[in-house]
Amino acid sequence: MGGTLQTKKETVKVLTNPRNASSQSDEAASAKPESSRKEVHSGVGVLDKTAKILDTLEGGPATLAQLVNETGLARPTAHRLAIALEKHRFIVRDQHGRFVLGSRFAELAAAAGEDRLLTACGPILQTLLDRTGESAQIYRRQGDQRVCIAAVERSSGLRDSIPVGAILSMEAGSAAQILLAWEDPERMHQGLRRAKFTVAKLTTVRKRGWAESVNEREPGVASVSAPIRNASGQVIAAISISGPTNRMGTTPGQHFAPLVMAAGKYLSDALIRAHAVSGM
Repeated sequence: MGGTLQTKKETVKVLTNPRNASSQSDEAASAKPESSRKEVHSGVGVLDKTAKILDTLEGGPATLAQLVNETGLARPTAHRLAIALEKHRFIVRDQHGRFVLGSRFAELAAAAGEDRLLTACGPILQTLLDRTGESAQIYRRQGDQRVCIAAVERSSGLRDSIPVGAILSMEAGSAAQILLAWEDPERMHQGLRRAKFTVAKLTTVRKRGWAESVNEREPGVASVSAPIRNASGQVIAAISISGPTNRMGTTPGQHFAPLVMAAGKYLSDALIRAHAVSGM
């Protein structure tokens, strides 16, 4: 779509890097009183201690004892801060019970890279509007909700698009399906608890690469959405068109999915090119 469109040569950063867990035993790790990391003092003690934990987990999974060993924090302090960070999804537990960086960082990375996506998306959204006759939007996930970060809408007729900045539920709509379909199993099943769609539907979404909804979020409104991915292949946003069911029909994906998917791929490719040029 719109083969001459350009995008800024920028990138979406990946915040996590793998490392091998320490081979020290929990007992030996707990016994080490001081951290080998360089001390940073901001004047806010709890923030400095929290940063030590995140710095450690940047390298990979760690047990509580390993956190104590590498940060030099007292065990009760390290435990209290780790649990607090877990509550806010900055860290989670892996299958072995070790602490690892959590999904909140991916959400923040998407927000930080939002300007890169916005630079490229304007002409694509306008092209979608011109070719489909329907309003077009881009959504990204924000915790348990989704926010509209860009939109174009019809100049006349039913104004059914969502204004930029609007926050919607993750419980209904084709964009919500896209933003949930590629989540890790635990977060996906958490999101499905109150959703109007099922795990079987999300499985279908992953297989075909697009989602549709009819009267799901709002009576009389249909939509079709596709994923936008960063250079790592992570789904960071959903691109959508929406309109009244009497125009889009009861199976809107059959007609509109190829156009929406092409728009999503164009924007994904733009982010990949920016990543390659920047060398990050």
